Formats: sequence, C-alpha cells, structure tokens
Amino acid sequence: MTLEVSTPALLFPAISLLFLSYTNRFLHLSALIRDLHHDWLKNRDATLGAQIDNLRRRLTLIRTMQLFGAISLFLCVLAMFGVIGGLKVASIMAFVAALALMGVSLGCLIYEVWISGGALRILLNAVEGKEGAE
Repeated sequence: MTLEVSTPALLFPAISLLFLSYTNRFLHLSALIRDLHHDWLKNRDATLGAQIDNLRRRLTLIRTMQLFGAISLFLCVLAMFGVIGGLKVASIMAFVAALALMGVSLGCLIYEVWISGGALRILLNAVEGKEGAE
C-alpha cells in the first residue's frame, strides 16, 4: 500500500464537520439537561428523572465520540508526519488506527442517534399512563 500525505489529509474536513456536529449535540443536550433538572427540582417527577438518565447516557456517548474522533485526528497527523519522514510502515499503521477509531466514533454516533428517541418515548409512555417506562 502506498500512502501519500494527501491520503490522511482527506479525513480533516470530515473530522471537522463531525466535531461541529458532536459539539452542537453536546451543547443542546447540556441546555436540555439544565432545564429538566430545574423542572425536576420543582416537581420531583419520575418522568423527568428518567429523561435525565437517558440524557446522561447520551452525553457519555457524545464525549466518547469526541474522544475517539480527536485521537483519530491526532493519528492522521502522525501518519502525515510519518509519510513526510519516510516512515512508511509507521504511517500506514497510524492511518489504519485513525480509520478504525473514526469508525468507533461513528458507531457511537449511530448508537446515540438510536437512543435519542428514548426521552420522547418516556414522555409518550407517561402520557399513556406507563410513567417512567422506556
């Protein structure tokens, strides 16, 4: 396999867009959790507590996505330095690891999107009389 400097550089635009998406999700959930927490302190409603638990899992996933994305970006930089420095095997290994970690980050995103409807299901169940069920 031949690896050129431009190959790892191809991930930079994708990673930038993913980080923007991840950060927006994080900020939105943080604001939502603050609002729900304020409402929970007033009402002590079990439905709100269940929603906060769901959002806690989602925030953990978003932090995990960001971590794996950042490590992926760092490995892309190392791969580019390896190519420039003539370290073919090391640069290929760094790039393959970067791709794998980006895959893990995207896998976390898929799971987070999957469970994102959980808070809505909690509300729908409460409306149907199954309060707190998920």
